[in-house]
Amino acid sequence: MNYSEFENLVCQGSTGYGVELDRTAVEKLYLYFQELKRWSQKVNLIARETADQAIVENHFIDSLALLMLLDEEQDSLLDIGSGAGFPGLVCKIARPLMVVSLIEPRLKRVSFLRHVIRRCDLTDVNVQPCRLEKHVVLEEESRFNCIVSRAVSDISSFLALCDRFCVTERQVICMKGPRFREEVGESPGEDGRWKLSELREYNLPFSKASRALLSFTRNN
Repeated sequence: MNYSEFENLVCQGSTGYGVELDRTAVEKLYLYFQELKRWSQKVNLIARETADQAIVENHFIDSLALLMLLDEEQDSLLDIGSGAGFPGLVCKIARPLMVVSLIEPRLKRVSFLRHVIRRCDLTDVNVQPCRLEKHVVLEEESRFNCIVSRAVSDISSFLALCDRFCVTERQVICMKGPRFREEVGESPGEDGRWKLSELREYNLPFSKASRALLSFTRNN
């Protein structure tokens, strides 16, 4: 996929979410896309057979949808289980003033993330090679007011891990597919610690696949 085709897809998709991208952001996202494809030949970042348009839609555009809930100047983002950088690194490139930290335990992916950060000349973003466990101390943990993950398999379990972020003004965002209602029906935060403060449903622009952003805050 050449730059013009990438620009067309990513701008068309993000505009549908009310997210505007300047030329510098698109250029860096394209560099990221190229490095992702190159590294994926040797490192398990994404499925190797994934078509270019599907990569752009399922990873880059879907990550940009998170910006519907974030404020570049007020929010600092902690991305748990970032993998190949989705959504945290994409959001950082799109909104360079945002402070971002990526939590990823797999060292080959950590190397990839740090490589992209260098290539894109990004500041105020770091990669912490660890898991979100109760005994793990994260760098500048108190600095982040928004915690997000696309890697959540179970909302309730993830919220339990996030109990350490006990400040009420913090939000925890889970990015989910169409089966999220089954999990919400299982009463995440049923002990009263968490409440679903915002639900934003949307569709990916080309496949029309159903997605949802679920934002949780701590009860007072």
